[in-house]
Amino acid sequence: MALDPEELFEVDSDVPDLTGAVLLHHFDGFMDAGAAGSVLVEHLLETHEHRVIARFDVDDLIDYRARRPPMTFVTDRWEDYAAPELVVRLLHDAVGTPFLVMHGPEPDRRWEAVVAAVRSLVERWGVRLAISFHGIPMGVPHTRKLSVISHATRPQLVVEKSPFNRVQVPGNLSALLELRLGQAGHDAMGFAAYVPHYLSQSTYPTAALGLLDSITKSTGLALPIGALHEATRRTDAEIARQVADSDEVAQVVEALERQYDAFAEASENLLAAAGEPLPSADELGDQFERFLADQQRDH
Repeated sequence: MALDPEELFEVDSDVPDLTGAVLLHHFDGFMDAGAAGSVLVEHLLETHEHRVIARFDVDDLIDYRARRPPMTFVTDRWEDYAAPELVVRLLHDAVGTPFLVMHGPEPDRRWEAVVAAVRSLVERWGVRLAISFHGIPMGVPHTRKLSVISHATRPQLVVEKSPFNRVQVPGNLSALLELRLGQAGHDAMGFAAYVPHYLSQSTYPTAALGLLDSITKSTGLALPIGALHEATRRTDAEIARQVADSDEVAQVVEALERQYDAFAEASENLLAAAGEPLPSADELGDQFERFLADQQRDH
C-alpha cells in the first residue's frame, strides 16, 4: 500500500505564519547551464539568515549508487560523510517578508509522492506562489542582453513568453511540480535563463543575476544582489580576456553576434511592417527554432 506523502518529510514544530509566502525551488540533477540556479540558491543562503523548517527523507528518495555522496578519509579513519539533504528553508527579505527556498538533490524515485508532499506544505502554510529557476544552453552570444523566459500555470503570471512552439523535453521534478500545482488550482511558475552554449559548463553568475531580477520583479521580494553583482563583473571581465586572447573563440562569438543580430532585426522588421498582420506567437516560435537549427548546423 502506498505511503501517505506527508510521511516523506518532517516539519519543524516552530513554523511562523507563512500565509502569502513565496516558495522558490531548485533541485540539483536536471539541466542547469552555467550553474545559474545553483549559484542563485547559494547567493540567497549566503546573504540571508535561514533555518530548516521541513526536511525530506532522502533515504527513501535517492539512489546513492547513482550519485555517491562524498566521504572524507584522514590518515587511518573516516572523518566525515556529506549526507545529501532535501530541505525547505525559511528566509526573510530585506524588509522582513518571509519566503521559502526548497533545494537539494532531485529525487530519483517517487516523484508523484514528493509533489503531493510539497502540495500539502503549500496548502498547510498558505503559500501563494511556487517558482522554479535554472539555466538552459542556447546559441546566443554573451555580448548581448541576457534573456530570461518564463512559463506558468496561468497566462497572467507569464512575464517573458517562450519563443518555442510545441516541444517535448525530458521530465524533471520542478516541471512536474509546476504542472501538478496548477492542476490543483495553485499558482506556480518557472524562469529559464539563456546561457551561451560555450559557457554552459562553466559557472556563469550573469545568468543567476538575471534569474534573481526576474524573481524580484514577479514577487515583489526585496532581494539584494550584493556579491552576485561583483561575481558577475569578475566573470564578464575574465570572459572578455579569454575572448581577446583567442582568435578562434573571438570568431565564434562574432559569428553568433551576426546571427543573433540578424534574427533580432528580422523579428523587428516582421513586427514593424506597415499593413502586414502581426505574426502569431507560434509563428515567432517557429522562426526562432529555425534560427537555432541554422546556428547549430553552422557550428
